[in-house]
Amino acid sequence: MKKRLLSVAAVAFFGMALNAQQIKFEEYDLPNGLHVILHQDNSAPVVTTGVMYHVGAKDEVKGRTGFAHFFEHLLFEGTPNIKRGDWFKIVSSNGGQNNANTTNDRTYYYETFPSNNEQLGLWMESERLRHAVINQVGVDTQREVVKEEKRLRMDNQPYGNLFTTVQKNLFTNHPYNWPTIGSMEDLNSAKLEEFQAFYKKFYVPNNATLVVAGDIKPEQTKKWIQEYYGAIPKGTVYPKNYPKDAPITQEKEVTATDPNIQLPAYVFAYRTPANKEKDAYILDMLSSYLSSGKSSVLYKKLVDQEKKALQVQAFNQGLEDYGIFAFFAIPMGQTTKQTLQTDIDAEIKKLQTTLISQEDYQKLQNQFENQFVNQNSSIQGIAASLATNHVLMGDTNLINKEIDIYRGITREDLQNAAKKYLNPNQRVVLNYVPEKK
Repeated sequence: MKKRLLSVAAVAFFGMALNAQQIKFEEYDLPNGLHVILHQDNSAPVVTTGVMYHVGAKDEVKGRTGFAHFFEHLLFEGTPNIKRGDWFKIVSSNGGQNNANTTNDRTYYYETFPSNNEQLGLWMESERLRHAVINQVGVDTQREVVKEEKRLRMDNQPYGNLFTTVQKNLFTNHPYNWPTIGSMEDLNSAKLEEFQAFYKKFYVPNNATLVVAGDIKPEQTKKWIQEYYGAIPKGTVYPKNYPKDAPITQEKEVTATDPNIQLPAYVFAYRTPANKEKDAYILDMLSSYLSSGKSSVLYKKLVDQEKKALQVQAFNQGLEDYGIFAFFAIPMGQTTKQTLQTDIDAEIKKLQTTLISQEDYQKLQNQFENQFVNQNSSIQGIAASLATNHVLMGDTNLINKEIDIYRGITREDLQNAAKKYLNPNQRVVLNYVPEKK
């Protein structure tokens, strides 16, 4: 595909398509505090039922990490009405698919069924919330599954613990300090009663958001929701008062080793604002400008033209309480860390002192409009966006307004964010090197 800007006519058409893509929804609360979001789209005979719980890795305590992610596995074990091992069989035999995922801030479960099985999806998620079975057999089984996942995805994977090391050094007080998957020691020492207490504390209707999206008849859906969820008792939602981290005012350099790598990686990481802040959106755009695609600034310079890096990336990780903006580079050949650092710093300095070109700015806008459309192009995507916007952003209607935030970002905003957040005295430098044999 040629790297060129869209024609004026194409941009105009694309803009009209976006403006037409208003996603309608309604939302309400049950008396027990369960927040409900309904989105009707009868264009295809499918329905996604999802429940997002406002509990993630940051809600754990030191010495007992990994619980939120553990529940992503444990809550497929069954209920008094769904036999152990039957969850996935029920879903697949009724033409559905399902999954779950966990972050530092929330846990999300969903099923997508043909619309004639909408009631089944609603019932299954109510079973998970009402009375999941948490016993020793399930805990022991899933403990081994999670430990194996940790080995495969992190401990035995090249660069698998790199992001964990970044988190550990960017956050010293806030519980973003540990990885979502937790530690082997914590998983091994956790007792059954602790898992049961975690379920009782966080898996309550007033800490949950139910989203039903797709080929639904809203009045019928509401009746089923009342039938399955209305009598589940309200719980106590505890305030989320997490320890804060003082601003980073002096560059900190750390070294970590990885037995699975042959080439070092260097990371320059900055602690940035939470994802509700406008500056988080601006930093998102900055990361795309710097390293999204082969025509981006850092890739073109360090990988393509000067052959100094095997890989280079700027990424922005938006979180509920803070953000992480980081540069990641693997050197090519004899390239030193200092060379990579100097070149990356030079690009930051350019951003701080010179506005990006109008052409690059328009290209960025096109990228984000395209990304916005793709994100909400499926019923599953819409369901996840609606739940996320309510739980983490406090505004369900961001699904319709978020693109306007990106459209409102100016070249001056990009320059000011680079000046404000991407300075050498505000970062952690990580040397992630091969372990000596």
